[in-house]
Amino acid sequence: MFRTCDITGFKVDLQSQKLIKVNAVFAVISLLLAVVAAILLVFTRYQPVHLLGAEWYYRLVTFHGLNALIFWIIFFEVAGLYFGSTVVLNSRFCAPRLGWIAFGLMAAGLVMSNVIILMGKADVMLTSYTPLKAHPLYYLGIILFAVGALVAVILFFGNLMIAKREKTYGESLPLFTYGLMTAAIIAVITLASGAIIYIPTFLWSLGIIDNIDPGMYKLIWWGLGHSSQQINVAAMVSIWYMVSQLSVGGTSINERISRSAFVLYILFICLASAHHLLTDPGVSSAWKVWNTSYAMYLAVLASMIHAFAVPSSFESAQRRWGYNKGLFQWLSKAPWGNPAFSAIILAIIGFGFIGGTTGVIFGMEQTNIIVHNTIAIPGHFKGTVVIGTTLTFMGITYYLIPLIFRRKIVGFKLAQWQPWLFFIGIALLSISMIVLGQLGVPRRHWDSTFSGAPFNYNFNPAVDFFWALMMLGGVLAFLSTLIWILIVVFSVTIGKKITGPQDMQLKVSPLAPPAKKHKGFEAPGTLILTLIFLLVFMALFFLNWKWLAATWNVK
Repeated sequence: MFRTCDITGFKVDLQSQKLIKVNAVFAVISLLLAVVAAILLVFTRYQPVHLLGAEWYYRLVTFHGLNALIFWIIFFEVAGLYFGSTVVLNSRFCAPRLGWIAFGLMAAGLVMSNVIILMGKADVMLTSYTPLKAHPLYYLGIILFAVGALVAVILFFGNLMIAKREKTYGESLPLFTYGLMTAAIIAVITLASGAIIYIPTFLWSLGIIDNIDPGMYKLIWWGLGHSSQQINVAAMVSIWYMVSQLSVGGTSINERISRSAFVLYILFICLASAHHLLTDPGVSSAWKVWNTSYAMYLAVLASMIHAFAVPSSFESAQRRWGYNKGLFQWLSKAPWGNPAFSAIILAIIGFGFIGGTTGVIFGMEQTNIIVHNTIAIPGHFKGTVVIGTTLTFMGITYYLIPLIFRRKIVGFKLAQWQPWLFFIGIALLSISMIVLGQLGVPRRHWDSTFSGAPFNYNFNPAVDFFWALMMLGGVLAFLSTLIWILIVVFSVTIGKKITGPQDMQLKVSPLAPPAKKHKGFEAPGTLILTLIFLLVFMALFFLNWKWLAATWNVK
């Protein structure tokens, strides 16, 4: 059974709509669990407070990592895969019963793993490197979740086959769905890596297998751990293109190039996992250099294409709507009152200037040595997975609430401020952690002062300032996340029902008028912004090589 959306004109499969809703709800629950743990960890790492003891610190590091990096993001991405393969294509869901089985496996895995962690039987952190051993149910929970996610990905491909066979869309997949297909292909590779390592580790925890080699475990595990974040990148960029169309009627100024960039992601982005192995003796220097330079640059090229294509789609559309004065009238007259739009623009800025620059620098074999085991690495994660992916997912939710849940957004004025508060909070948190790492603050240790150790180390006095700044950023990010969760919960439960386009608080724009012939660049403002980004990147690149030279000064 279908309903026709009176706002977008899409045919919405009601079974698909239910599955989108339940996966989105569990994503929000997972995020709530993650941020509660996160704020406790922030006040523990901040030495003047040092809230938790060592045992609960490592327990909550495990709990936070699993809920933030795995459960929250994958539940939301499954909802997105279903949306992109049915609603956007005006198609039916291929196997609703299997969809519910997939959801049941994922939900069971979430509950099982979290309960075991909180019982104190899996204090192994997210990576769970062997020979650290957790309770067998911890590994079983992750395996169940991964199997459910894999079934969901297979259903996504099944939906695409039905849509193609029944000719529910045009000659080619919409760019949004094409990007999600990229994410799904990377997901298959990622989940295969997880199965290869987690199944024998589960058997090892049961005593069936005697030993799991730590070097082998780490090599294969990062095929899951880091590659799962590449699923996020593909899904995140896909949403950027979608919000461009929804908010201003924008489309990629060269869709073929945008699609080719997604193909580069499939071929090369998983190689970024190598940067977690650069200090390991188990792989050769040639392997490290190849994966973190020549091959990685092709994935970076893909991101640079999107970094120009997405903002230029906004600019081109705005100029076609008549905002042509100077270089940046298109930006000043953009729909900043639309929280989905502002969230995506801020996500692009944060992902590029914080996550992207540090990702390339820290992913190189030489400069990685400076920060590999410092707090700068999780600081980089905050710039990519949190400012980039999480803020993007928050932004698109402001469209999903009225379009899928058919409810008005409760507290819309507050919703307009929420992306800004979250961006400022995570930016402060991320930059502070990166600077602390450059100053030598360790990455995983509960007590970064190493009090009671036989040897003392006095950090640069600037460390105290950045610890305080990190705490401030963490508090702002925590509060803005709670605001978002409350807005979502109240909107889908007590929000006024949407009865038609007149109830929409967010604009759904028609496609921008065709471009007129003109001389010069179609998106000159985006070109200037891209050049600014490249200058910032060059400056940071130079500084890191300068620090490396100072570190390894040999006379």
